[in-house]
Amino acid sequence: MSSTDTVPVNGKAPSPRTRVRRIAERAHYDRDTLYAILDAAYLCHIAFADEHGVHCIPTACWREGDHLYIHGSNGSRMLRLAAEGAQVCVTVTHLDGLVLARSAFHHSMNYRSAMIYGAFEVVGADRKAAALDAFLNHIAQGRAHEVRAGNRNELAATTVLRLPLDEAAAKIRTGGPKDDDEDLGHPVWAGVLPLALKPLAPEPDGAQPADGVPGYVMEWAGRAGGADQ
Repeated sequence: MSSTDTVPVNGKAPSPRTRVRRIAERAHYDRDTLYAILDAAYLCHIAFADEHGVHCIPTACWREGDHLYIHGSNGSRMLRLAAEGAQVCVTVTHLDGLVLARSAFHHSMNYRSAMIYGAFEVVGADRKAAALDAFLNHIAQGRAHEVRAGNRNELAATTVLRLPLDEAAAKIRTGGPKDDDEDLGHPVWAGVLPLALKPLAPEPDGAQPADGVPGYVMEWAGRAGGADQ
């Protein structure tokens, strides 16, 4: 999809903050592209400003419906500020390859990225446990029903926030180098060095349950190349 044939997430045209101006043909404003980028992420970066300046902090994230969720300690400066309605900019980036061109100028990277603007809202106590279950299941599907649930004190010490995806954009680069015609004959290797986030073999901690290794760990091991669990 190009930026000219997509339907924005909120059904409206991109905002002045989300409209991609630099290499605009790489922009994507449709819901499916944005959701795919967010759902492939375990980590986002949140930029915000306070009286000490501008900050950008990495934190775990997950998506439910039309919101991106984060959580953390009640004592977190970032979460306290966000809970008060501060404007933030959240980014997610997947680096897919290093693009080596025939000229220094045209070296690049392949990537999938998303940027979201807005203000977080606090997830109420009646929804907090369910939201955290969704986070566990994002890490490993079915995990929330196996572990000890958070107790009253743990839930009370945790803040859960969600950010509407109303003002968001994605930007993607794929393919090889974009060399100038006059450089195509230059005798140097050109192409893409692909990159991917790869599962490694699971590392059990202590005694394991008698009923065996759960399916999501077996699946992870299979993706890691069939290493022993």
